Amino acid sequence: MHFTWTHLISFINPEFSHIIYGLLFCGFLVVIGIFARNALKRDPHPAPSGRFGIKGFFEVFVEQIQALSDSVVGPEGREAVPFFCFIFLFIWGQNLLGLFPGFFPATENVNTTFALGVFSFLAYNYWGLRKQGFSYLKQFLGHVMFMAPLFIFIELLSHIFRPLSLGLRLFGNMKGDHVVIGIFLDLVPVFVPIIFYFLGLFVCTLQAFVFTILSMVYVSLAISDHH
Repeated sequence: MHFTWTHLISFINPEFSHIIYGLLFCGFLVVIGIFARNALKRDPHPAPSGRFGIKGFFEVFVEQIQALSDSVVGPEGREAVPFFCFIFLFIWGQNLLGLFPGFFPATENVNTTFALGVFSFLAYNYWGLRKQGFSYLKQFLGHVMFMAPLFIFIELLSHIFRPLSLGLRLFGNMKGDHVVIGIFLDLVPVFVPIIFYFLGLFVCTLQAFVFTILSMVYVSLAISDHH
């Protein structure tokens, strides 16, 4: 493992650096969320903010995520918008953290990315059961009853591979991106890595977007009456 700032703290095991940075960033999201809520309470009018700030940022961000959710899931998926917002912000923030020397982002550890995949898996199944009740489980049986055992096997495999694919895709892309940047920083520490930093910024944003939109697709499939 490369050097991280947690190496300077003797009682923290370097192997748990991703957990430390993940928890710290979650705390950071909670704090700015509280500030944003207080700002909205002081000025509850829906008009956009006249200047850039926490309130203005969250107004634009939530509006964009909600518009994307409406186009993928539909208006009935509005209650899942906070989940989509958190998923995007956490993954995006952790991905960007890896662009700074001395930081080990949680998304560069396969345990974290797999946990995010499981989180998405539990979330879309929760909303599927909440929206359709036990009829949600009918999707595992297929449309022909004598083939139900085969459909159950196929559907279970399909659902099990979803969190695996989400986690492995995110881990592989972020690990590769940060390794490439690290290599070029070692070879040519001036000017050239700037290009790869811009490329890394694009990859960080793209991977957060892909994970979020796939989660939206899964929620859409779960709450839809037709599969």
